[in-house]
Amino acid sequence: MASIVLRVRLISGDQLDVTFEEAQVADDVVVERAVAALSGDTGTLRCRHGDRLLVLYARGVAALEIAPRGAVL
Repeated sequence: MASIVLRVRLISGDQLDVTFEEAQVADDVVVERAVAALSGDTGTLRCRHGDRLLVLYARGVAALEIAPRGAVL
């Protein structure tokens, strides 16, 4: 399972570190799928923040930083 950490900067100025995972794909494919999901018609991304499952809505996101590891969850 490929997993990436997204540091999400919200329009309000707050930031949030979340994990996005996909089964049986490379890390670079996971990045492309995350960006495609947020730029798609629905603009949603299912991800995790610690033990919590959450849905990230693109309309509240100002920026994304993507790292394979390093962000604190």
